[in-house]
Amino acid sequence: MTFASFKNARIVRSGLLDEGGRRLDCNPYMSGALEARDALKRLQTVDRLSTVTERIYHAGREGRTWVDDPQYGVPFLGSSDILSADLSALPLLSKRQVERNPLFKLGGAWTLITRSGTIGRMAYVRSEMAAMACSEHVLRVVPNPELIPPGYLYAFLSSRYGVPLVVSGTYGAIIQHIEPEHIAELPVPRFAPDIESRIDQAIARSASLRDEASRTLERAITELLVKAFLPAMPTGGAVTPFSVSSVSASSLQRRCDGFFHSRYHLDATAAIKQSGRFQTLAQFTSSIVEPNRFKRIVLNADSGGVPLFGTSSIFWNDPEASYYLPSKLAEPYIVSSNTLLVPRSGQLQGVIGRPVLPYGDIIGGAVSEDAIRINCHTPVEAGLLFVFLTSDYGLRQLKARAFGSSIPHLDVRQIGECLMPELDPEVADRIGRAGLRVSELRSEALRLERGARRAVEEQIEGS
Repeated sequence: MTFASFKNARIVRSGLLDEGGRRLDCNPYMSGALEARDALKRLQTVDRLSTVTERIYHAGREGRTWVDDPQYGVPFLGSSDILSADLSALPLLSKRQVERNPLFKLGGAWTLITRSGTIGRMAYVRSEMAAMACSEHVLRVVPNPELIPPGYLYAFLSSRYGVPLVVSGTYGAIIQHIEPEHIAELPVPRFAPDIESRIDQAIARSASLRDEASRTLERAITELLVKAFLPAMPTGGAVTPFSVSSVSASSLQRRCDGFFHSRYHLDATAAIKQSGRFQTLAQFTSSIVEPNRFKRIVLNADSGGVPLFGTSSIFWNDPEASYYLPSKLAEPYIVSSNTLLVPRSGQLQGVIGRPVLPYGDIIGGAVSEDAIRINCHTPVEAGLLFVFLTSDYGLRQLKARAFGSSIPHLDVRQIGECLMPELDPEVADRIGRAGLRVSELRSEALRLERGARRAVEEQIEGS
């Protein structure tokens, strides 16, 4: 029941306060957890999360020791990284620290839940994530595969019935948290083995497609470097490593900042020039555009509006729209598979300069003006440029062109001056189709995962 005079107000029975341990904060009562719990009560078979899992835990707080060399480090997933489609640019945590505290390491088919800050974001541990280290700000839910299919458990927890139950355990005023004991008794609905198995297989297949997308991109980058006669460049270490270089006075007319003239940048451009055949991005593309800022008119999700994505969510496995816009307002900001998206601002260690080839709902959706559009003539050319700009040769040029101290920015004119190698048409077509395949695999993985969640929700509602 809600009060007519308040948009978000609800009457809570005193009995519900007793059940919630006399909690007087709003989370348990406003998150939808009570409705989800009541829906699950109608089911014939419900287990507790603690009875179908081997363990629910996090790594515990301790200082981190970072390293630059992959030989001495383990890729480290922060609480936002677990949502990412591309895990190739993760920082490295010392192997010695991970050996001292094995709780950092992940296992395959686990469910990860963010436990502080933004609570309740979830990810399924696919093969490429297994054995990586993960932040203490992420809960590990380790399923017992003999008692419950891991993919089914993830599909339920990440569904519109599972998430409210998880979030209802949140506590804290400024920085909110949940602990393992807050979700240990969470109810888990059970259905016929064939139903749970089918949902589990969809999640496992989705994870497999995301692994395949990563391998496809990696192979495409390797082939591009070989065919362009470009040596592999070291990827470890800081984005702004110390270096010493000398430049002519004429090259300082437009850029005087040291990072632009550092070896980090010059080594990449020199190798491309030495390869013999190259062109600028301005010559290869149809246009490079920085959209204007605009005033939002926000619609509800069920209004038929166009979803608008920010520059953080376009990197996620399941991109989440910030809100929805009227079609006319959104039209100039809608992107297609011919367009690459490059965040124009942010920290050098973050998303600035990292390209995204649209997938899932991003294709045909609107994207914030904070993403520069690199428009290509065809989707295959967009796939080729995506592969190149994802490589170290592309990333180094884009990041080196950022300007500003506190929040660096990119300029569309300078992006057009980036160099890329020219390839034989047959090779360029093959690599471009591989880049396009990455988008297709990620889209299919997203479709399967969402379908699995819907299947869980339909079973709950049908029962």
